[in-house]
Amino acid sequence: DSAEASPSVVFENIERCSPDCLQMLLENISGLTVDADFTVELIPEINVAVATFIKSIDTEKFVKKCSQHRRLREFKMTARLLELTQTIKAENLPEGVSTDYLTVYFESARNGGGPVSDVQLFPEESSAIITFCDHKGNS
Repeated sequence: DSAEASPSVVFENIERCSPDCLQMLLENISGLTVDADFTVELIPEINVAVATFIKSIDTEKFVKKCSQHRRLREFKMTARLLELTQTIKAENLPEGVSTDYLTVYFESARNGGGPVSDVQLFPEESSAIITFCDHKGNS
């Protein structure tokens, strides 16, 4: 059911579309505003962008709308829901950041977070592994 749907949508094959163009395209398709209603993170190394909706929308319907959108097809982009995960890696963390700070940050609903069960800090890599409580418990 869509209550379990991820708030994030992955766009693949983004190389033909500039970041600004992609943001405008997503605003046109969703009727929402970048920054206020959703964010877009580009991952150029793997030719992907991830749109995360701050405003609650039916992402499954949005993905279906994207797959039927003429411009998205012209750019040969595809859209799919980002799989729900319980573990993420945070990189490029500031020196001296604490596990408590990371826990509070990633539990913030504003940041798209949820209850955190564990934080493993790797100061030598400026990274951390954050494990969330079962994603089914988040609402």
